[in-house]
Amino acid sequence: MRCQTALSAAFGILFGAAAPWAQVQPPPAPWRGAGPNPCVGSDGGVYRCPPAPGTVAIRAGRLFDSKTGRMLTKQVVLVSGERIAEVGAEGQVKIPAGASVIDLSQATVLPGLIDAHTHMFNQRRPQGTTEDSMLIAVQNVQADLRAGFTAARDMSSHGNGYGDVAIRNAINEGRIDGPRYQVSTLGIVWGAAPKDPARPENPLASTVVRSVEEARAAVRDQIAHGADWIKLFPTGAYSFTAAGQAQYQLTYPMPVLQALIDETHRLGKKAGCHVYGGEGQRNAILAGCDTIEHAFGLDQEQANMMVAKGLYYDPTLQRYIEPYMDDNDARSTGGKYRMIPIFEKAVAMAAAIKGMKIMVGSGADGSTYAHGTQALDFEMLVKYGGLTPVRALQGGTMINAEALGWQNQIGSIDKGKFADLIAVAGDPLADITELQRVQFVMKGGKVIRNDKTSGAGK
Repeated sequence: MRCQTALSAAFGILFGAAAPWAQVQPPPAPWRGAGPNPCVGSDGGVYRCPPAPGTVAIRAGRLFDSKTGRMLTKQVVLVSGERIAEVGAEGQVKIPAGASVIDLSQATVLPGLIDAHTHMFNQRRPQGTTEDSMLIAVQNVQADLRAGFTAARDMSSHGNGYGDVAIRNAINEGRIDGPRYQVSTLGIVWGAAPKDPARPENPLASTVVRSVEEARAAVRDQIAHGADWIKLFPTGAYSFTAAGQAQYQLTYPMPVLQALIDETHRLGKKAGCHVYGGEGQRNAILAGCDTIEHAFGLDQEQANMMVAKGLYYDPTLQRYIEPYMDDNDARSTGGKYRMIPIFEKAVAMAAAIKGMKIMVGSGADGSTYAHGTQALDFEMLVKYGGLTPVRALQGGTMINAEALGWQNQIGSIDKGKFADLIAVAGDPLADITELQRVQFVMKGGKVIRNDKTSGAGK
């Protein structure tokens, strides 16, 4: 938890501050209210200050080095406040007198996991209220954190306006527990038909644009409201021809898509593109969209272009190999054609290309994929996507941190980085499903969860 003055919080919202940390501000003085000096929240209200940071030593039986892909043994991690103060082999790292000790000598310690594609808000239902949606979002982010995801990127608020900015800021201020977040707010979609004055567009849903000028204005507006990313949709639905060839709906004209991405980059932000295949997917790559999401129909030429441009691939594999995909294809093709094998082949092809940066993102949204279960994606990437356990783990830690621009803060267990750590009982390099059984979670030096009570220091 951290304290923040109302003024600093206001500036943070105004300029879209996305940092997962906040400077502790001194409490009001002289304090004349009840109890000891409190801290001040962004609303000007006071709350109980967190305890002063201490020193914690973690004994790790195994420790995953995400930079090298090696599993180290008998390591010690010293944590001072929010940060890692030292890490190294037993006998090389001295545990200070008075430090609390957490004994994970029978476990594997890893960097906190990062989910690069979440939806903290479930789909907004017509009868639902804003208050309902916010409570659901809080429940979801807490479930993600307890499952070991200490950081995440949210990829549109599902008809809940800028609610993801409010959740992100509340986490940053320490008002609620949740992952370190970057958010993409409403998203921007293409309006193929002219605006209908009789049917006003929903201001809480994705912004509809119909020209280059509207595209640039929408990007500016969302960033001014706190967006860290701009979520774009260069393709719509897919279908199959009578001969079984997959085809994909094109949305934005190329000049509009290029304007959306250029304006995003001009303002120092990044764009993530929801694509399935075809011309829209190719356009997203040509235009330099920072992350290519899903990409069922990714081919060798496009993948090579992505590597050359330094773009990231976020397959969200588990989300799109679920049974509903086959159900939909069976209804639309009479059972003749399926998208799942096309998608699995595309991911495996991409994984075989040297230099391809494959992220780990779930797409968890409370419909077919429950928050708190996103470690399933690691298993699917190994089982069906052609990744080794090491590469999958690096995708969900180091690669994701790099894509978010946080590689100097999170993604590996290194001196000076945030003390975002998890632990599992077994060795995930031998059995990647171990990530589905997280027993210990620490975020910023704060223990969120510790199921390994035996031998744990107090």
